[in-house]
Amino acid sequence: MAEVIWGLATSHVPSIGAAMDGGRTRDPYWKPLFDGYRPAREWMAGRTPDVALVIYNDHANALDLDVVPTFALGTAETYPVADEGFGRRPVPDLRGAPDLSLHLLESLVDDGFDMTALQGLEVDHGCTVPLSVYCPDPGESWPCAVIPLLVNVIQYPQPTAARCYALGKALGRALRSYPGDTTVAVFGTGGMSHQLAGSRAGFINPEFDRMFLEEIQTDPEHLAGLSRADYVRRAGSEGFELVMWLIMRGALADEIHRVHDVYHVPASNTAAALALFDNLTPATDRPR
Repeated sequence: MAEVIWGLATSHVPSIGAAMDGGRTRDPYWKPLFDGYRPAREWMAGRTPDVALVIYNDHANALDLDVVPTFALGTAETYPVADEGFGRRPVPDLRGAPDLSLHLLESLVDDGFDMTALQGLEVDHGCTVPLSVYCPDPGESWPCAVIPLLVNVIQYPQPTAARCYALGKALGRALRSYPGDTTVAVFGTGGMSHQLAGSRAGFINPEFDRMFLEEIQTDPEHLAGLSRADYVRRAGSEGFELVMWLIMRGALADEIHRVHDVYHVPASNTAAALALFDNLTPATDRPR
């Protein structure tokens, strides 16, 4: 059985990676956010998974916008880092876990999800920034294998929040049915509230973000019940990315322990956040 040991919800703002790559994490603008990451990083460093399942959206770097699958799963041996127009980030390529990927692919299709299989994929900041949030100094290789799961949060009609939460539940079942003895961390990425274009460019809604940060642990069913219009109205057009946190949450247990969270405004016109959950210690057993 593959065991999910923790879940991480984190923004994948590209400037977070640029701040790390450029040695600017102690600058006054960035220091509060990176100081907030520290407790989570210390906790995760002592609990390295065999595989990280990273849920993110491609930003028209690997997938042509003429063909955008609703859900797609990487099945490759390796995933090169994409050049997004400014040279590739100075981080290692990703090592895949094709046996587990193929098991997940088959299980999800059998569970009613029409997945697209990506046998080759270049990963962009949506994937590499969360990995850097987890492991800021990977050296020559990341500490675990990685399986990318891509979600269409860009082109209408995107999957609903309810469908994303259901996919997370199906992922949890698929992982539990895997015959190998493997530990897994699940990353839900994107958000929080932000809008990059139009009359509401620069829109941020801290009230909604704070509610979401609480309810992603305590009441994900409420978040799953919100419509596309609810997310766009309350979190901004790009804030819709938060549905990817629901996939992560669905893959975890019903009762989870919040290890740490941080919320910071702004990070490149985005409300940025991190929330880390221990999937092995129920919320009711957490230290007081």
